[in-house]
Amino acid sequence: MNKRARFAVVGLVLLAGGGLAYAQASKSKPPVAQAWIDLATYSGMGMGGGMNPLTMLGGAFGGGGRNTFGNTMTGRAGSWLDVTLATRNNPNLAEAIQSVPVNSKLAPELKLVSPKLQKGVPVSEDDEVVREEFEPPKGKIYLYWGCGDSVRPGQPQVLDMAKASPADYQKFFVGRRATQRGAHLADGRPSWPNEQDARMVPEGASLIGEHVFKGQGVPDGFRFAIGQAQDIMPPLELNQRDRDGVTQLEWKGLPTARAYFISAMGARGDNEMVFWSSSEVPENGTGLVDYQTNSAVDRWLKEKALLAPDARTCTVPKGIFGEGAMVRMIAYGTELNLAHPPKPTNPNLVWEPQWAVKVRLKSVANAMLGMGAMGEGASGRDSTGQPRRENAKQPENQGPLEEIGQGLDKLKGVFGF
Repeated sequence: MNKRARFAVVGLVLLAGGGLAYAQASKSKPPVAQAWIDLATYSGMGMGGGMNPLTMLGGAFGGGGRNTFGNTMTGRAGSWLDVTLATRNNPNLAEAIQSVPVNSKLAPELKLVSPKLQKGVPVSEDDEVVREEFEPPKGKIYLYWGCGDSVRPGQPQVLDMAKASPADYQKFFVGRRATQRGAHLADGRPSWPNEQDARMVPEGASLIGEHVFKGQGVPDGFRFAIGQAQDIMPPLELNQRDRDGVTQLEWKGLPTARAYFISAMGARGDNEMVFWSSSEVPENGTGLVDYQTNSAVDRWLKEKALLAPDARTCTVPKGIFGEGAMVRMIAYGTELNLAHPPKPTNPNLVWEPQWAVKVRLKSVANAMLGMGAMGEGASGRDSTGQPRRENAKQPENQGPLEEIGQGLDKLKGVFGF
């Protein structure tokens, strides 16, 4: 066989292989309708302004005493629920209904409304673009990891920001993350809460039971059940004890927690930032305090990047933080993914699901290192059981927190915060 013939045969094989792969891939079609449900519980300090990385974008979602979409991500103390629905049968769906169980205390239904997103204003070509000279941030960032009384050999990793290259930044801040799309705002995709239904999630609410989605273009029979494993998670009760300069973190276990992770960030001196995490391997944790897939959580447990569900304590090594630090802890719930009809076991059969739903859940605690128990702010409710308002006057002098916030501002452009 001459060279041209061999190339022809190879080409046919590649085309055949590609066609086979396409045929196999085409056997699974996207669902006609898709729903995303995000559940989040935040406890601890209701820190505002730029001092809490979880609330740095909070202003984009509103605030005050009413419920607004996106509170599952902003870190406001309390329990939050975000819902989004989409259907390929009606890309311009304006409204929909989600029937919820009585024990949700939001029954009989949630009204989902498509958001009215503001269009960006185009920049005039006649405007002169003023470019500011970039001044590299100064100072150093230190990374520690692992629970224990003292710093382990080989630590910390150090990043000198004045000398570091973009590759150095990438290497230093490489981290684990497997966060997929959840509830979101988009044209033609009704969501809750919204301006027409901005109810708060009541104290003691539960989503256990049957849920039904209805709307123009939504397939009939979009109904499913949420069980105890995917119910709203309780708040994390994070306590601290000081032992000769060593901070012992303790918490009550959550029955549905799949794993835990703790990270802390603080200042040391005028131009030094310190990151620490509970991971047994180097991990800054910037991408871990968020929803993660079940498979990723299980994999990171094996890698010892996360704390096991039966863990109840973790010690922050002595002396790594000079002037204080903010602690964030997350309990990962078990993500629920359902579709109807279920995916066939026979790979040769075409799978055309009518609907699918993804339920994500987490419980997150915020605290200042060395401040003991989180106190009455843990639940995000006041003495009457109502959501606590967050417009109380903040202390004028934030001390090391202000330095941390300023340091984060400098790094926003570098790390994409």
